[in-house]
Amino acid sequence: QVQLVESGGGLVQAGGSLRLSCAASGTIFSVSAVGWYRQAPGKQRDLVAPITTGGSTNYVDSVKGRFTISRDNAKNTMYLQMNSLKPEDTAVYYCNIAPGWRADYWGQGTQVTVSS
Repeated sequence: QVQLVESGGGLVQAGGSLRLSCAASGTIFSVSAVGWYRQAPGKQRDLVAPITTGGSTNYVDSVKGRFTISRDNAKNTMYLQMNSLKPEDTAVYYCNIAPGWRADYWGQGTQVTVSS
């Protein structure tokens, strides 16, 4: 059973930075696309940034130039570096593993709160 453990969330002032980490157990991480999602209160969970097994990345327009997703397959860990944070970035952030041949795996979520 794959487990994802997230860390790095917290409270930060607008303009500040946070780095989220997500460590995965098992062997599926290195052969799967992974990504970060977020869910603000009263809203649906949306994809923020995916990264393929080969390291290709993509970002939702609202975070382009501010967020950077990365992965370390040797450590079974993915990261989300978040800079120039805005109050509208406030949400619960979830890491995701998408194997493609079965249901996705999800982390437990970590709260990010950006104060104005």
